[in-house]
Amino acid sequence: MQRFPMTKKGYDALYAELQQLKTVDRPRITAAIAEARAHGDLKENAEYHAAREQQGFAEGRIQDIEGKLSNAQVIDVTTMPKTGRVIFGVTVEIVNCDTEESKTYQIVGDDEADIKNNKISINSPIARGLIGKEEGDTVGITTPAGLVEYDIVEVRYE
Repeated sequence: MQRFPMTKKGYDALYAELQQLKTVDRPRITAAIAEARAHGDLKENAEYHAAREQQGFAEGRIQDIEGKLSNAQVIDVTTMPKTGRVIFGVTVEIVNCDTEESKTYQIVGDDEADIKNNKISINSPIARGLIGKEEGDTVGITTPAGLVEYDIVEVRYE
């Protein structure tokens, strides 16, 4: 069975969503279905069909999250020695050598990636180019715009 890397924060967020679905949403949906059934004819009962659709979505999401959590390899970088090396879970500040533009990214698992919050997937071209490098290194990364060189300014284990 293949294990998928996940940060501690990502694992906790998924676990919290799972608990919300199981303890709050599932009982609410079940109650809505029961109430809609009490209204009579189910063929033309829009409330019933909407509640059943919500139930299907919630149950599918529960299965999806349980699968992800069971295959997760949780990596907590706060407990690792701070060597300045870029590894999974670290936050890295890089500067484009040509434009002097600074960017900060956290390297996370595929399910946690969110570019709006500066979280990039371990499988992204930038992350793959940074993994294994250290603070002070200059790295060339092939992007859709071509080869771009970045200086690694800081690596934070947070």
